[in-house]
Amino acid sequence: MAIADVPEYAHLTAADVEALGAELDAIRADIEADRGARDARYLHNTIRFQRGLEFTGRMLTMGASRRPVWWAGAVTLGVAKIVENMELGHNVMHGQWDWMNDPEVHSTSWEWDITGPSAHWKHTHNYIHHKYTNVLGMDDDVGYGLLRVTRDQRWRPFNLGNLAYNTLLALFFEYGVAAQHLELGKKRKTPEAKAELKRDMTDVGRKIGRQVGKDFVLAPAISGVLNRSPRAARKTATANLFANMMRNVWTNAVIFCGHFPDGAEKFTKADMTNESQAQWYLRQMLGSANFRSGPVLGFMSGNLSYQIEHHLFPDLPSNRLAEISVRVQALCDKYDLPYTTGSFLVQYGKSWRTIAKLSLPNEYLSATSDDAPETASERRFREDDGPRLAPVIDASTGRRRGLKTAISDSRSRRRERASA
Repeated sequence: MAIADVPEYAHLTAADVEALGAELDAIRADIEADRGARDARYLHNTIRFQRGLEFTGRMLTMGASRRPVWWAGAVTLGVAKIVENMELGHNVMHGQWDWMNDPEVHSTSWEWDITGPSAHWKHTHNYIHHKYTNVLGMDDDVGYGLLRVTRDQRWRPFNLGNLAYNTLLALFFEYGVAAQHLELGKKRKTPEAKAELKRDMTDVGRKIGRQVGKDFVLAPAISGVLNRSPRAARKTATANLFANMMRNVWTNAVIFCGHFPDGAEKFTKADMTNESQAQWYLRQMLGSANFRSGPVLGFMSGNLSYQIEHHLFPDLPSNRLAEISVRVQALCDKYDLPYTTGSFLVQYGKSWRTIAKLSLPNEYLSATSDDAPETASERRFREDDGPRLAPVIDASTGRRRGLKTAISDSRSRRRERASA
């Protein structure tokens, strides 16, 4: 089953957890004190770059009747939409740039280029997801109400379509974001709840109307008039469709790499009781995953290649996450905690492998619900030597032996038993 006692699973005492929290607080304080001109310059350069890309892409799609121009316009516009959603919209709405007191880039005023209204997303993502990260029954991002991504979710025949559902979710991800806040499967019995749903659906409908009108009505109409050709209008519309789907697939991939590879743990509601800030930090570290990136891949992912650091400090500027990651990795080494990362393709492949496996009932799967690659619990160690709540110091090296070592030892013992 999912983790119900995070400190026990991490092999840390209460004092250890609080000490870890204090060190992470210190990282936050250092970055907050150092924010300034170089960060503002990075943001404004990003905005200029994104707007230049979008203008170029829009102009190219107006001449999309020729195939090379179609591809150039569609890809350029797709990249512009990715940058706007990932490095600008997502991060601005997290409040990463509120310290600048600039109304143009403030979390309360940014409306992004996607069908989901910003106000809705800030509730489902900033509050629900980041507060209750990977907590079963609390965080809707655990499968998005559509996918089975942990053995703790009861299997239903519906789950046989896991791979098909995720393919559709990837292609039309912006509509999944728009629908998530609506909680369409939730029963609403009171007049107030029904009125709230009606207001939310109206907001979503208006936002979808604006997005569809911009990309598939206005832009093609202008192209048709300029080129005096209905065919040009159709080509512009298909180029815009490709750009939107390109953005959707990329966004889906980046998000899944941060939440569903092996090592991104799930938790039960039991661990939420009286959770301290330090315990919340620890849960974010265990429930998130990174992928390795250079400057370009990091930028195109909105720096969510550093998903662990983003979950620890969601309101710190994204351009600082790379330097923060060096200090977080040092803390993981100090407390012998795993730092879950890998190449982009490996992390994304693991996510799809999990989605494929969990389309089947548990009886067709190997391992257990306590020790599967995509799911673990504090009970995974009890078949060996039981949980170790006190820090264990290796007498020969003087190093702490905690969760990272315990996982490695447990795997080695299983391999030995398998080969015996």
